[in-house]
Amino acid sequence: MAFESQILESAKDCPAILPTTFPQWPCLHANTEKILDAVRNHELPFGVFGVTVALGTPIDCRLLTVRHADLKCWMFHHYPDQRPAFLFGKLPAENKQISFGTYLTLRADRDALEVALKQSDAALREILEELTAIGLERESLRTLVKTQGKLSERSETGYQHVIGALLETLLGSSPAGKPNSVFDSQAAIVDSISERWINTAAKLNSLFASRN
Repeated sequence: MAFESQILESAKDCPAILPTTFPQWPCLHANTEKILDAVRNHELPFGVFGVTVALGTPIDCRLLTVRHADLKCWMFHHYPDQRPAFLFGKLPAENKQISFGTYLTLRADRDALEVALKQSDAALREILEELTAIGLERESLRTLVKTQGKLSERSETGYQHVIGALLETLLGSSPAGKPNSVFDSQAAIVDSISERWINTAAKLNSLFASRN
């Protein structure tokens, strides 16, 4: 602040001498050029003695002023990784600003986690629906056994005939010789049924493990 007037005079009359006049601040010339370039290209609002004028209005460079709020907004959009204290204030150590690149990385990670969570929830709902269906079916069979007791020989024979008809249909072929299903043996049917419920149990275990 002790050199403010001298810095402003040098910046207005001959910005190129800033590096030699103030070697203790090597970024002074570059930052001054950025601000003047933004003014010339109508990116940064400016005025005279603190009164903003229309962009492109010709004024005496020695009378140029930039409002604090306009400079802060321009810095925020064009240099988001820089937070000079005179514009943004001093923050406690625990609340230091992160870089813009770090912010984008954290945001991408958060979005990916949200997608994964939604997929996990959908998978969990599907598994719970399957388990509910299994439970209902098991309860229905248990109720049937309680109410009817041991199957009679006639009922058992009837069930065997139904199972046999289903197997014959699954393993049989149409009159044109086209298989009725993808199964070519009873073992294939058993393997398919076993694999379905094993996979369901594995998905459930994996999902619970990931959440823990």
